[in-house]
Amino acid sequence: MPANQRDTAAGGLLIFRRAFTSRQLPRLRPVAFNLTDFGGWVMGSLSIRRRLRGRLWRFQAREKGWRPAQCAAGKLAYSADEKYWPLLPPLPSYGYGREHPGPRYGSLIHGQHLKDVVITGHNGTINGQGQTWWKKYRQKLLNHTRGPLVQIMWSSDIVISNITLRDSPFWTLHPYDCKNVTLKNLTILAPVFHAPNTDGIDPDSCQDMVIEDCYISVGDDGVAIKSGWDQYGTAYGRSSKNILIRNLVVRSNVSAGISIGSEMSGGVSNITVENVHVWNSRRAVRIKTAPGRGGYVRDITYRNLTFDNVRVGIVIKTDYNEHPDGGFDPKAFPILKDISYTSIHGEGVRVPVRIQGSAEIPVINVTFQDMSVGITNKKKHIFQCAFVQGRVIGTIFPAPCDNLDLYDEQGNLVRRSSSWNSSDIDYDI
Repeated sequence: MPANQRDTAAGGLLIFRRAFTSRQLPRLRPVAFNLTDFGGWVMGSLSIRRRLRGRLWRFQAREKGWRPAQCAAGKLAYSADEKYWPLLPPLPSYGYGREHPGPRYGSLIHGQHLKDVVITGHNGTINGQGQTWWKKYRQKLLNHTRGPLVQIMWSSDIVISNITLRDSPFWTLHPYDCKNVTLKNLTILAPVFHAPNTDGIDPDSCQDMVIEDCYISVGDDGVAIKSGWDQYGTAYGRSSKNILIRNLVVRSNVSAGISIGSEMSGGVSNITVENVHVWNSRRAVRIKTAPGRGGYVRDITYRNLTFDNVRVGIVIKTDYNEHPDGGFDPKAFPILKDISYTSIHGEGVRVPVRIQGSAEIPVINVTFQDMSVGITNKKKHIFQCAFVQGRVIGTIFPAPCDNLDLYDEQGNLVRRSSSWNSSDIDYDI
């Protein structure tokens, strides 16, 4: 095997990855503390370092009863009793709690206005003990929005690495309005069924971020890039941009491996997703939005993706109609443009492509090149398009929809599309 490649075995599959230049990490002062200094317990192999600026939210130890966190042998566990968790104001770009109006529950690890923070360990585990939270959510017994397992807000120069995050009550790792973030060598786990909203990583109005070398198997999106919800996200006005996602193995039985949206009203741009293997999942990569969102998704690059036993490979959906309240503008149409898919391969895929634009939200300037995806269903309509304009360069499999222009490998036009706004969406397969 060439020296510039390395292999990783995952679930019996051999994944070949290219060598990439390492991203320079933030310079850190050699300051460390453990939870015993902050009213908690020793975390074993899990440690947190930071500059002595800003502050980390901490939970006070109590003499009796349930405690917010319990630690032993390199494991930090989230209490299943919500009465011990502080209530925080709703996120400004969401208008109110994501699930209920008003405050939201805090997170096991929560930080605001921080600089130069490291959360790391020798694969130490942070356990959200989400089973009780998921049950109460399904039974409608919670009065506030569930909290993420780890949430860092309005911060910069963050490194989170070499830990396992599992069974979050809600989203697992939620960087919110942060800059210069590195998430590396993480294992993120939740049951693939009956663990509602347990997204793996949710970059939200963040910029200059790297997510790399992670294994994610959860009950919702593996990664979901966000930037605010409808009119609240538009007013907050913080986009997610300059995000690199690479060298991931992802499983999502009920949602998608890598998603953008649906809360993307502040805009999402300059995203690269490369060297990602999605297996045993409902969808592989997805962009989701709706009328009322406003904002934009543009300059998105997908390359070197592998789909294995996936129902739908590539998805763009423009009718994800979930809104915070009735105050959104139904004529706030998002812009979707400049999206490329290169070196897309796989097997056992039911529908390789489903791009569903609309007259109000067309998908503009989409490019496909070097694509070969083995299919499980030999019916027609396996490369589905509606209101899509773009091109195919060279030969791809399966054959593309008629909405797209065809070019040869040298960039010469072979066939111009006769109707980019034709529709060929079939949800029965």
